[in-house]
Amino acid sequence: MPGENLSRDEARERAALLSVDGYDVSLDVRSAVGDESGEGPRTFRSVTTIRFRCAEPGAATFADLIAPSVTAVSLNGRDLDPGEVFDGSRIRLEDLAADNELIVDARCAYSRTGEGLHRFVDPEDGEVYLYTQYEPADSRRVFANFEQPDLKAPFRFEVRAPEGWTVWSNGVGERHDGVWRFAETKPISTYITCVVAGPYHYVTDSYERVFEDGTRLEIPLGALCRKGLAKHFDADDVFLVTKQGLDFFHDRFDYPYPFGKYDQAFVPEYNLGAMENPGLVTFREQYIFRGKVTRASYESRANVILHEMAHMWFGDLVTMEWWDDLWLKESFADFMGAFALVGATRFTDGWITFANRRKAWAYRADQLPSTHPVTADIRDLQDAKLNFDGITYAKGASVLKQLVAYVGQDAFLEGARRYFKRHAYGNTRLGDLLSVLAETSGRDMGAWARAWLQTAGVNSLTPQVLLDSEGRIAELAVLQEAATSHPELRPHRVAVGLYGRSQVGALERYARAEVDVDGARTVVAELAGEDAPELVLVNDDDLTYCKIRFDEASLSTLREYLGALTDPLARALCWSALWNLTRDALLPARDFVDLVLRFAGRETDIGVLQMLHAWAGSALVHYVTPEWRERGELVLAEGALAELRQAEPGSEHQLAWARFFASVASAPGDLELLKGLLDGTAEIAGLDVDQELRWAFLEPLAAGGVADEKVLAAELARDDTASGRRHQVRCLAARPSAAVKAQAWAQVVESDTLSNALVEATIAGFAQSSQRELLAPYTEKYFAAIERVWAERSIQIGMDVVRGLFPSLRDSEETLEATDAWLAAHEGAAPALRRLVLEARDDLARALRGQACDARAS
Repeated sequence: MPGENLSRDEARERAALLSVDGYDVSLDVRSAVGDESGEGPRTFRSVTTIRFRCAEPGAATFADLIAPSVTAVSLNGRDLDPGEVFDGSRIRLEDLAADNELIVDARCAYSRTGEGLHRFVDPEDGEVYLYTQYEPADSRRVFANFEQPDLKAPFRFEVRAPEGWTVWSNGVGERHDGVWRFAETKPISTYITCVVAGPYHYVTDSYERVFEDGTRLEIPLGALCRKGLAKHFDADDVFLVTKQGLDFFHDRFDYPYPFGKYDQAFVPEYNLGAMENPGLVTFREQYIFRGKVTRASYESRANVILHEMAHMWFGDLVTMEWWDDLWLKESFADFMGAFALVGATRFTDGWITFANRRKAWAYRADQLPSTHPVTADIRDLQDAKLNFDGITYAKGASVLKQLVAYVGQDAFLEGARRYFKRHAYGNTRLGDLLSVLAETSGRDMGAWARAWLQTAGVNSLTPQVLLDSEGRIAELAVLQEAATSHPELRPHRVAVGLYGRSQVGALERYARAEVDVDGARTVVAELAGEDAPELVLVNDDDLTYCKIRFDEASLSTLREYLGALTDPLARALCWSALWNLTRDALLPARDFVDLVLRFAGRETDIGVLQMLHAWAGSALVHYVTPEWRERGELVLAEGALAELRQAEPGSEHQLAWARFFASVASAPGDLELLKGLLDGTAEIAGLDVDQELRWAFLEPLAAGGVADEKVLAAELARDDTASGRRHQVRCLAARPSAAVKAQAWAQVVESDTLSNALVEATIAGFAQSSQRELLAPYTEKYFAAIERVWAERSIQIGMDVVRGLFPSLRDSEETLEATDAWLAAHEGAAPALRRLVLEARDDLARALRGQACDARAS
């Protein structure tokens, strides 16, 4: 569609020309209920009034709107012909005055893709639920606006909704004469405005804070979800973490929460984890747990709550000027989420999760061909959409953790306080943050920023140990390396830990030194004279962002005694390093699987254990040789079942091992056990096979041809809910049949009738490692379809299809060649589409290198 992909240059030109004084937005969503009438998409009425100033009277610009039709456009009292000025995504505005008023009356479409105003019908009771999701640029699907983050303005919303509904927005709302009217917001960007409407279940609480000067802050708290999830909704825990977070951030930011109320909406078919709309944060409803989950799930939810809360200051109060500086909000929120998690909640081991899970995401992203500096070059909105990635979030947060070690926590937080006060309700760039940090730390932030924010790639740090004649350390050095594609060597503040076994066999740290690593080789003078270590851990305590490597002695120690390592963070760092070695084709994948089989059962941190399960599964699917894969499945399933039977009955470790066993079960006996656990003919003491676990067991049964359509229909009858529908769709697509795969492909690629959640579920079921031959015909079909899909579907669905259906399970040189052929023949394809294909190609090439490494170990 012309003009839909706004460029940075266009945004800059418009920002130089316009200042926006305010929006009045009136939505009529009564059409959300009842039968559809007529052809085309179901629509709602949207009337927007924008008051704005123009620095050059007589100039021309455009407003943004993506809508099936526009009824009327008025500029400064002059009616414009919608057929002439509206092209489907932009409204042309000419001969602007110094002060302007634009009124747009449009019919906008409800969304099925989670972009814009999403409409969901609950299969359980037929109720309709609405919510909006805009980032980076989908508010224009709901109302006419200037869709860029640096044209902030106050907003007033009013919404006409069906009888019996409640409506929420960023401000406090009241209903009069059938219309919900909401208090005017502070100046905010378009992408963080929000409307949620429907018969949601709503719970309230309140937060109070008295500051040192005696002023009192009262924040009304709310939490909402679909009625069908109300019985599972532990709102008390959501409010507990919310209050802990508000206390923590008020203590450190010295800037009272500025947006009045604080509602948190858990909504269906949500594409993201959550979104930081001020006063009305939205979350995916999977954070409401229908069955038993581990502590790691509650920790993850708490982290997300705190991440979004940090955005109230980093992102909402002070917003990046353009998406180049997306990190100014996302990196800070990711860091602050973990910082507050550890400092304010019961999840005091949050830095272990950060080191093990979040940084794994960053390491992967930073080694893709699409890697970019933390401060990225974002040319347009498609670039922006793809840069919500592991670099912008997790690497940026890791870099900030390193910055805190570099300048000190007090200087860092004082810099944040000055940043908020200096730029409240405004927009910033990198330099604005660096200037306050230079003030508070007294350090030159320019060199640090050039090394850490403005270059891409991840360094590897390896210990080099030289011993004297008495077996003591003569010299210990840290060697720093970089990929040839990104050769930057960076300054790292690291701790180096020396470990040895105690008399009782525990592998414990006996010496530690902090050092500034700079250049290719740095000597750690403080450790000279220490006893020879059995394990040297560079980046002990996880102070910097790097790939940890081991010397030969340390790697040998881990092969034998990894389970004896007593410190949970050190153990998590070693596991992460071993996984990076596997992905880098330096450790055979079957060796990693063996380490998991021998030592994962001793892992006390449940989040680390679940990460090990995921990595072992990935090793089996992608990195072991095809010849060993079947054997690997058998030994992993055998080991998982042994751990399942040995786990404490009813424990979260038992649950984690049950889920992992199901994920690798393929042998007839294993499938028979899963079937018995479902029908009650088999039992494992303490294992409660609740509804969510039933679906987890049914997927391998469906993929193995044991659970057919009739069985899955019966299970849906037992669990005819939104979650049940998603699970059933995934299991149906997992069945081992050519006809099933053809149907799933057609539903996702050739049709746009499925919602975003069901597209995701279908793709997840379609790609089964055990069905590689069945997937053979779809390599050619994939490359024939993706450019059309990208052009015709929304960017979210396009991303799901291009990523999810890439033929990664056809892991051969032929698939690599087919990918290269498509890239060579489509040099003019959309850059965002090419980026997704290049990333998938890189993952495939990495898998083939890993398989070659594994083959050498056979």
